Amino acid sequence: MVDKSKWRHIRSFVRREGRLTIAQQRAIDTLGPKYMLEFDRQPLALDALFGRHAPRYLEIGFGDGKALAEMAAAQPEADFLGIEVHHPGVGSLLQRVEQQSLTNVRVICADVVEVLETMLADSSLDKVFMFFPDPWPKKRHHKRRLLQSNFVALLHKKLKPAGIFHMATDWEDYAMHMLAVMKTAPGFANTSNEGTFVMRPAYRPLTKFEARGKRLGHGVWDLIFERCDHDN
Repeated sequence: MVDKSKWRHIRSFVRREGRLTIAQQRAIDTLGPKYMLEFDRQPLALDALFGRHAPRYLEIGFGDGKALAEMAAAQPEADFLGIEVHHPGVGSLLQRVEQQSLTNVRVICADVVEVLETMLADSSLDKVFMFFPDPWPKKRHHKRRLLQSNFVALLHKKLKPAGIFHMATDWEDYAMHMLAVMKTAPGFANTSNEGTFVMRPAYRPLTKFEARGKRLGHGVWDLIFERCDHDN
């Protein structure tokens, strides 16, 4: 259980948004009412929201939405929630939703911690993806990294038993930080036989951040942990 009295939530993002393009703004204006969810302090009724009972996947910080849209198109049997704080990214995802005629995507433009705390019921998610989050590379900014023990404890509550938490980063220092945090997280087990990293699974699309990292000579590290409800 997360002890909120000991957790001073530090935002893992800074809003430095570029200007919305005309197309992005149009997508938000015209598609937002159907696909965007207002922040609320009541748990979402996901079956009613999507009109069916299905596996539920959440992507945290979907960027321009390319990976989320590709996964949603490739897995129509699952429903996808995307959380992103930057409006240009939301607009870009909504454009992709329209272009690909996706019906299994919904978007929330809010802080993921607040969404997890109030809008998602416990044991409601089958998979959570966090691909290429802001690494906050300077040591004095490490406290802003989203992947911290309290956040993982909150995420554990929202995943179903045997639910999957899949992370990826192109910053080695952050990869090692992720591995260290997850190794000591109660109720999670590493799916890697070596207890370290895994190869990129076929369902994870290559992202622009990954391509950028490769151009800069960075490696890419994937970690996949399963909610196991016993100590590691």
